[in-house]
Amino acid sequence: MRTGQPNSQTPIARDFQNVVDDAHELLKTVQTEGEDQLSNVRSKVQDTIDVARAKVGAVGSHVQKTAKQAAVTTDEYVRANPWQAVGVGALAGALVGFLVARR
Repeated sequence: MRTGQPNSQTPIARDFQNVVDDAHELLKTVQTEGEDQLSNVRSKVQDTIDVARAKVGAVGSHVQKTAKQAAVTTDEYVRANPWQAVGVGALAGALVGFLVARR
């Protein structure tokens, strides 16, 4: 983990912060050492970007899978208990209407 970063960051936030830090390092290297170190830093930045992309893809897949499962579970519940679902929907609509009317 890089210094100066809070420990409360999510892994994805840390990865994107690492990308930013590596980009800053790339700029410093270009300014001070030129082409010799440029390819090493460029490779490091690309590796960090690849890791961040993979993690974002994994999180997206997990969210999609969870959303599909929630939709299936909700559909099963509504089919098994249609009147309870109508009642919950009506109650939620009344609550939202009440809250909107108060503002």
